Amino acid sequence: MAESKYGKYIVDALKPPAKEAPWSPPLTAAGKGRGGRVLYMDGDTVPGAFYVECVWVMPRPAGATLPGGRKVGTEPHAHKYDEVIAFFGTDLDNPQDLGAEVELWLEDEKHIITKSSLVFVPAGLKHCPLTFKRVDRPVFHFTTGPGKMYF
Repeated sequence: MAESKYGKYIVDALKPPAKEAPWSPPLTAAGKGRGGRVLYMDGDTVPGAFYVECVWVMPRPAGATLPGGRKVGTEPHAHKYDEVIAFFGTDLDNPQDLGAEVELWLEDEKHIITKSSLVFVPAGLKHCPLTFKRVDRPVFHFTTGPGKMYF
């Protein structure tokens, strides 16, 4: 973004967080034909901002793993701030169809998400694992919360 008085508030290129969560898989920048991180913002990338992470999740077979055999997903944790976790399908004829199956735990409850969804996670609520069990079509996934960093 060109230098200007307010241009500093616009993030249009990926700058990964200074510190990743210990359970985060290595997320690469999204590119042609592959998923990955699209944009990331927190109080480090834009002073004063809360955290937002945007990711494309691309089709992959059920049970896919990452290099080293790690499962695709996020480990259980809680934040000191509220969080919203979002999943959007890409079938423009049926935008409610996620085109995927996501397993998300909220405390001791397992939820299977197959529709485009927003999930509100109150501060202190243990959530995850979050696992993309099946992905048939690209899914746009983002998380956001008023914390200055993702912790």
